[in-house]
Amino acid sequence: MSTPVLSRPTSGKLVAGVCAGLARRFGLPANVVRLIFVLSCVLPGPQVLVYAALWIVLPKDTNR
Repeated sequence: MSTPVLSRPTSGKLVAGVCAGLARRFGLPANVVRLIFVLSCVLPGPQVLVYAALWIVLPKDTNR
């Protein structure tokens, strides 16, 4: 079994597909990853900057 490549899907995304891509890579439901991200925004830290960086760095999924 091959590990899914970390990329942003073109379908099933809400904003940029970062959470959906992370969820697919780690085998989690996308809504769980989205919820974790939203809850983490309550804590101080660079969550939004990390999301923006991943949006720029992660390639769009061309296979699906």
